[in-house]
Amino acid sequence: MKKWLSRLDDNKYVEFSSPVTLGFVLLSLIALLMSTLTGGAAARALFSVYRAPMSDLLSWPRLFLHVLGHANLTHFVTNMSLLLVLGPIVEKHYGSGRLAMMMALTALVTGIFSMLLSPNVAILGASGIVFMLIFLAAAAGRQGGRVPLTLILVAVIYLGREIIGLFSADSVSQLSHIVGGLCGIALGLGWNRKKTYP
Repeated sequence: MKKWLSRLDDNKYVEFSSPVTLGFVLLSLIALLMSTLTGGAAARALFSVYRAPMSDLLSWPRLFLHVLGHANLTHFVTNMSLLLVLGPIVEKHYGSGRLAMMMALTALVTGIFSMLLSPNVAILGASGIVFMLIFLAAAAGRQGGRVPLTLILVAVIYLGREIIGLFSADSVSQLSHIVGGLCGIALGLGWNRKKTYP
């Protein structure tokens, strides 16, 4: 595996960057294929989160894996398109290890909030992660401890729209968007960029 990855890095035409972003997209594609091949059973069992007894052993991995699940190809393409644009920017700024931790933490927090506040609904999809990335990208220009105006404007536009959307009857999980965005704000303001050495 290591030898194969080093060959990818030596490629003259394609840069193999952003391993966490690309890995997330690949895992989401695998989850979509599994769900499609099983008629949605894999999505219900592993790749969505809903209120269930914590004695159910699958409840625990679902708190993290729900961000990999998608209802259909359109849902997948919409989320992955944004993730592939924003992920590399954030991964370069904060580092791959930190991005992986941010994704896992956001998945856990959105999963817990979904279980507590939307008990009768199964939630799946990477939109909470995408919203986290939107806010992390907006916070990337932070300097001197000040809050970037871009972050404030993004918060007003994106979170304002989602808060209004809470009162509409659609199949979009505004709660996941809001919680993902709040995670992005907290992580963006709380964590500085990755350390670089000469």
